[in-house]
Amino acid sequence: MALPHGETSPSHKEAVRAKVWQELRKVAYPDSRFHYDFSSFIADFAGSEAAADKLLAMPSYQNCTTVFITPDNCLEYLREQTLKAGIRILITTYGIRRGFWLLDPAAIQPELYRYAATLDGLEKVGRPVSLADIAGLGLQIGFMVTGTGAINHAGIRFGKGHGFFDLEWGMLNTLKVVSQDTMTAAVVHDCQVLDEELRPETYDTVCNLIVTPSRVLRAEAATQPTCGILWDRLEKGMLDDIPPLQELLAMEKAVGMSVRG
Repeated sequence: MALPHGETSPSHKEAVRAKVWQELRKVAYPDSRFHYDFSSFIADFAGSEAAADKLLAMPSYQNCTTVFITPDNCLEYLREQTLKAGIRILITTYGIRRGFWLLDPAAIQPELYRYAATLDGLEKVGRPVSLADIAGLGLQIGFMVTGTGAINHAGIRFGKGHGFFDLEWGMLNTLKVVSQDTMTAAVVHDCQVLDEELRPETYDTVCNLIVTPSRVLRAEAATQPTCGILWDRLEKGMLDDIPPLQELLAMEKAVGMSVRG
């Protein structure tokens, strides 16, 4: 059912997730903390390395100097291989609770690339960066890559339901290190790709590419939000739990930008 403003109802999204997660469990690897609770993490799956290799082989990816990759289980191999390719990675910690980190292959010993690609390793090997640091470094993100719970052929994602990737896009877009020209890609298992007809919400970051172990799909009509962070749409507690949101709010107030909510 569509909402009055053309958005997809949360209950419908939840039903879609439940349907896909039933199939995903057949190919997913359990998480050491969350077992098969797909509402708490984005799972790695059989064939994730083959999917990552398809993305790594793209000239548009190889030509990047910096990419953003989410801390999802299914992207660990992609992060390792990206470092081996000499490309810097901007990443967040789980739930963005400890902010953004920069993994620079020039500053990491090659034998530590695999460790740096893990959630346990990135904070020991990488460098924490504030939003001010990111803006000051002059980073230009060529790709933003995420895992997700499910996605349709139009690139509309159904993650864990918290919208972290949308927050990450909103913050980086506000800093102008991503733009409508930045490619967005989802790395997923084939069973996570749907024919479902859905409409993105105002703040949804839609994926241009859907990369699976067997194919690469292009969502030609995908466009990204330009609204920044919609402060009045944040989940309860997010502003308290996510330091970069607090920093962005302070930055917006300092320069007299319009702050909603």
